[in-house]
Amino acid sequence: MTETWKPHDAGVLQLPSGRLVRGRALRRPLPAGPTPAYAVHLLGKQPSPAAWEVRWLRWPDFRLPSSHAQAQAVLGEAWTRADVERVEIACGGGRGRTGTALACLAVLDGVPADEAVDFVRRNYDTRAVETPWQKRYVRRFAG
Repeated sequence: MTETWKPHDAGVLQLPSGRLVRGRALRRPLPAGPTPAYAVHLLGKQPSPAAWEVRWLRWPDFRLPSSHAQAQAVLGEAWTRADVERVEIACGGGRGRTGTALACLAVLDGVPADEAVDFVRRNYDTRAVETPWQKRYVRRFAG
């Protein structure tokens, strides 16, 4: 039997559908517990290899994804896979880009776009989504 994450595990966000997605900082050690089956690394340069499947989404620190179409595809895949697999979203610090991506997943999960940042701040990290343009990106993500 595959070990799963729990809604109250460190960094794990439970979406309204029940999907669980772990957010984390790549600059910190890997958290204890099961490893992801699939991860999205949000970085300005290609990430180091991992022992699990990783998709790289080019996303410089404090900025927005380099390609909106690619972001929609990669985050859409993460949302779909989170229904049956352990999915992780990670950037360097685990707040700005990770929080923004988690808010986009919340939009895909049915949270209204204008409420998604607050949802992530309540349920993941109070300082998630660091810049005004990241907030605007979430509001426009599905449109």
